[in-house]
Amino acid sequence: MVTARHIGAFIAVWVCVGLTAASGQTKAGDDDATFALRSSLKSSVLLSRWPDDVDRSPDRESITSLWRFRVEPTVHLNERAAVDLAFEQRFRVFSPASSTAGAGVLPSEPVAPFRIRQLDWRLASSSNAEWRAEIDRAALHVRLADADLTIGRQAIGWGRGVLFGAVDLFSPFTPLEPDREWRRGVDAVRADVKLGDRVSLDTVAAFADTLGGSAFATRLRGYAGKADVEILGGAGARAQFGGRTTTAAGGHLELHGELAWFHTPAVAGSIYAARDRSIVKAVAGGSYRLPFGNGVLLFGEYHYSGFGATSASRMLLQLADPVFQERYLRGDTQILGRHATALLASYELSPEFTLAGEWVQSPVDGSGVVVASTTWTLSDRWSVLLSGYVPYGRAPVGLTLASEFGGVPLAAFVQVKAYW
Repeated sequence: MVTARHIGAFIAVWVCVGLTAASGQTKAGDDDATFALRSSLKSSVLLSRWPDDVDRSPDRESITSLWRFRVEPTVHLNERAAVDLAFEQRFRVFSPASSTAGAGVLPSEPVAPFRIRQLDWRLASSSNAEWRAEIDRAALHVRLADADLTIGRQAIGWGRGVLFGAVDLFSPFTPLEPDREWRRGVDAVRADVKLGDRVSLDTVAAFADTLGGSAFATRLRGYAGKADVEILGGAGARAQFGGRTTTAAGGHLELHGELAWFHTPAVAGSIYAARDRSIVKAVAGGSYRLPFGNGVLLFGEYHYSGFGATSASRMLLQLADPVFQERYLRGDTQILGRHATALLASYELSPEFTLAGEWVQSPVDGSGVVVASTTWTLSDRWSVLLSGYVPYGRAPVGLTLASEFGGVPLAAFVQVKAYW
């Protein structure tokens, strides 16, 4: 049970560390400093109104409040070696669950993939609140003559996609997630070796609590002018995979694409994985800056995931299968269906205000979500994010989805960010 003592301890730690960071932290990127400390606090509120279905969600309105406090110390051992750490506390207060189908805006608290030990503790909990603490980064970085070596818990992001990814193997974001600043750390050994002026080899061994759940992957990268190509391959997480990405730019236009192939083995007792399968994932997209005012930046993407369900009515049945559920939570697929299109636009109205809009849709059943947001930057340390989520599509019937995004709630999200 969360008590006043727990909350008091949380506030005391935040104040003490925040004061220390404000008075003694060094500027980011100052390699001469032996120690740097950054801290941040995010306070968020999410109001949701679920689709009208008395049998499925008798309490249509729900509210979730989330505080996230993060401390990120960096220790420079010498000019070639440094240690990065990140310790995070999360305090969540929520109303009783009002939906068993569809997806909300704030992700749940799934077990992070590719970790030998989670190092994520539940400090206290009650029927409508939870307080957790997590070590999200703990890595040694070493710069060698022709290579960068990182050992420990770290963030790894592969691919060229903005909202979707075909080759992003290590804990990717979900496309509608409003708090996309920190990717969860994975336990890995990573070596990025420079083979030439325009060619490099990036190798990652990411470990889970079992060898079968670990992953070993390599990507070869090459650059020529404003175009680049990556070739990837590896095995792990009970699959073999290969892929390719490419990016080309010219003027205000940029095009990118990703293609990945997975071979997954049969798993006894699983309907979803009853036989060996070859699965394809793909992302095709681009960006363009419209010469209007300060410039409107547009992103468009199409995503295909062979992991997804062929129809909305099968999505929850497939999600109930432990094999698919594991892959979905790990990020092997970011959508429950097989097809999705997305459009993202942003415009800097002034140094203080930025406007953004996002549109995600299923081309199969026509359902989707429109997101409008604005960021108000009060100073270098304070900002406010306001977002509204408007879904459309056929609402669920009982415990069956009638469309992919028809079960997403109408929602409003407010977040205040503070940095020290």
